Amino acid sequence: MRKTLFALAITGLALLGTATPALAHNVLISSDPGNGASVAKGPAKVTLTFDQYVQDADVNQIAVTGPGGGQWAEGPVTVTNNVLSAPLRPLGPAGKYTIGYRVLSADGHPVSGEIPFTLTTAGTGTPANIDAAKAAGAPAAAPSSDSSSTGVPIWVWIAGAVVLLAIGMTVALRTGREPGTEKDDR
Repeated sequence: MRKTLFALAITGLALLGTATPALAHNVLISSDPGNGASVAKGPAKVTLTFDQYVQDADVNQIAVTGPGGGQWAEGPVTVTNNVLSAPLRPLGPAGKYTIGYRVLSADGHPVSGEIPFTLTTAGTGTPANIDAAKAAGAPAAAPSSDSSSTGVPIWVWIAGAVVLLAIGMTVALRTGREPGTEKDDR
């Protein structure tokens, strides 16, 4: 019984020893314009604030899609610690606009989402053509709100399994039959 408890204790310690902290993705904590906000005048830029720093990479994107599918983001995306921003063209027709974003999270995984807002008073601006939007680093369409991350990398699970197998084999070999309990084959 002691050997069984000892083996269980060793296995429990091995599981705790191979556990890794959760790698949390960035979470959007605020935006300007805000989620679901109604604004009378279009903002000059979009600002997104995350809970952790955002990696300054070429994959960071902000797209603003307006009524009729027009693109309103113009110019490069800038990253300052945990704040991402992009300039906007003067907005045009009144209606629903969607800010689509895709950023490289602090843990290295991409995070994407959408933030709707409504322009209540029509502006005088015109949307960018698709080629201009692509040149500015914006995607042709707003990205989906699903994260493409799958969680913990597979190598972590494989390494944990190898360690547990090695510990199990060691315990099994050391706790084999005790001397004097073997049957005589003669």
